[in-house]
Amino acid sequence: MSSDLPSLPSVDSIKPVGSASIWRTPFVFIAALALALLAWQWLETRSRLGDLQEELARRLATSDSVAQEGRTLARQAQENLRDLQGKVGALEARLAESQGQQLALEAMYQEFSRSRDERLLVEVEQAVNIAAQQLQLAGNVQGALLALQSADARLASVERPQWLALRKAIAGDIEALKALPQVDAAGVTLKLETLIGRIDSLPLGFEARPRAEAATGKMDKGTKTSPAWLASLWSEFWSDFSQLVRIERMDRADPALLAPSNAVFLRENVKLRLMNARLALLSRDGNSFREDVRVAAQWLERYFDLKNSGVAAAREDLQALEKTPVGVDLPGLHASLAALLRVQAQPEAAPLRKPGR
Repeated sequence: MSSDLPSLPSVDSIKPVGSASIWRTPFVFIAALALALLAWQWLETRSRLGDLQEELARRLATSDSVAQEGRTLARQAQENLRDLQGKVGALEARLAESQGQQLALEAMYQEFSRSRDERLLVEVEQAVNIAAQQLQLAGNVQGALLALQSADARLASVERPQWLALRKAIAGDIEALKALPQVDAAGVTLKLETLIGRIDSLPLGFEARPRAEAATGKMDKGTKTSPAWLASLWSEFWSDFSQLVRIERMDRADPALLAPSNAVFLRENVKLRLMNARLALLSRDGNSFREDVRVAAQWLERYFDLKNSGVAAAREDLQALEKTPVGVDLPGLHASLAALLRVQAQPEAAPLRKPGR
């Protein structure tokens, strides 16, 4: 059995390998270099890992502080947001309130504009109706002119294109009234009332007495240097003698004689004629007016003393009144009334432009 086992070399036969032979092997050198590189890489990596850990720790600390500041800022932002939301809500409420007030103001403005136009049209209608009444009832052309001019001035104060036709109609009626002969009805009425009041003080024809002033003057000249008894005697003689002779004009008829009881009726009849003339003036009856004035003037010439200055003045006034143009056909202002009805019948105009837009 021992002969089958291999034989081992002896200790003496093993030779030690030297160190020089080991370093001469390239694999060993490469392995050593690789180990050195690995060791250097490990150290470098360890160093870098340490630096990275320190940087990471520093950045983590910084990020913690930043996160803390961010949380603080977030809380402040949330608080500011809540404040802003509250302010926005208050502003929205105020905006809604202001919008409601604006709508109410616009509605009030439109209503005021419409009511102002309606009120102005009512005033114009009243002025035109007053002018028509002045013409129809009193024949007062001046009063009608003033009323129409007032209506035109009211329309001119507000610029409305849809009222232009009304202004044209009123202007046409104003021109038509200006073209009429001007009759001062109030002045004529005042003259008639004055004459009515003066009738009682006018002397009648049979009440006239001859004047003795001229004889007295002649007597005074002749007796200026005479004694008193002679002057008295001459005055009595001349007074008796002057009553014997009276010089009168024969180129006109003598005033009619009336009984003292009939003088009152004569004065009242003259007054009635003048009052009838006043009524005819108000009713624009020219024929009746001229007839009553002519009869009153004729009675003055026939029954009153024309030598009296008051009677002469009254006769001249009646003659002037007889020439007054009473009874002129006056227009009825139909154009203005029709234009006013058309304006009032128009539908409401479009809403006015809102203020501030």
